[in-house]
Amino acid sequence: MKTKENILIPAQATHPGILIKDEIDARPDLNQRELANELGVKPSFLNEIIKGKRPVTADMAILLEKALGISADYWMKFQAQYEIDKARVKQKNIEKIKNIEIWNIIKKYVPLRYLKKHNYLTDDLSTDIKTIKKIYNFESVDDLVTLFSKEKYAYYRKSDKLKIDNKNMLAWTSLAQYEAKNQKANTFTFDNLPQLRIQLNQLFYENSDTINRVQNLMNQYGIKMLFIDKLEKTPIDGFSFWSYENPAIALTLRHKRIDNFAFTIMHELGHIDLHMKNDKKKEFMDLTKGQSINEYEREADRYAQESLIPTNVWEDILENYLPLNDDRIISLGNQYKINPAIFLGRVCHEINHFAIKTRIDKTIK
Repeated sequence: MKTKENILIPAQATHPGILIKDEIDARPDLNQRELANELGVKPSFLNEIIKGKRPVTADMAILLEKALGISADYWMKFQAQYEIDKARVKQKNIEKIKNIEIWNIIKKYVPLRYLKKHNYLTDDLSTDIKTIKKIYNFESVDDLVTLFSKEKYAYYRKSDKLKIDNKNMLAWTSLAQYEAKNQKANTFTFDNLPQLRIQLNQLFYENSDTINRVQNLMNQYGIKMLFIDKLEKTPIDGFSFWSYENPAIALTLRHKRIDNFAFTIMHELGHIDLHMKNDKKKEFMDLTKGQSINEYEREADRYAQESLIPTNVWEDILENYLPLNDDRIISLGNQYKINPAIFLGRVCHEINHFAIKTRIDKTIK
């Protein structure tokens, strides 16, 4: 049997006594005392029905049918609907109170203004609670509290030096995983990664509509590509994880430089290629700075460096083209089809000096 969905619940249940009052008001030759007399009840008894303090019983429905010409069935249906509405209003109020209590806990662990700004939330409390449960993947608020405590410890282990807002960090990673579930991508295979890196380097070199073209290319190769706006004190560069049968990469684009963008993507590809093949529970969050470097990160760094500038190219530069300047870097970029900003970024990293004066444009276009 099908049940009706989206039943409209009135703000207040309407007692059939209101109809008795309307009938009395509409008849100039009738008042409460006279109607009570016709019905054979005390005026105070009738007044209590009119005020909703007493129900319209089957006996009273028959008497009203005779006195007012409105069928007993109608009075009984009116009374039954009143009882149903009253129960629904009561249940609705219980749900409202419950939602307010849940919301008061959610406010402690979720950056609501950020989610509202990015159109995840509305002004409907019940709907917003359901949305947050989907984003954070929890059933009860106890699960949210447990998740927050667990991730807070994980963030501290990654870096006890950076200024981290645990609420914002959890929101960012949860949004990345939530958006990844909703993104479509082709079937992924590790064997295609060498060709993907070649095509990515071509896009980095051209640097035209780069973000959209990179996202489309990654999806074609079966990698979900997400861009999540940064929050305050969330020093994340990249985040790689499995989303169902596809690997996913999420970036903040906090620097909006082509060299940083390219390196971060290749770094996360390194995690996928080197570290995530046999374990879909593995995930890697790469912080901007202050992160204790482990072997996984060193391997992903080397993978990114060699993917962007092959070792033989870099050795050729060190042997034959030093000292480097803007003209030589631009010329080498054109020679090897590598964006000059990526060459410049590698130079700055090697000499640990990022304030070099240059006319080379580093912005993502």
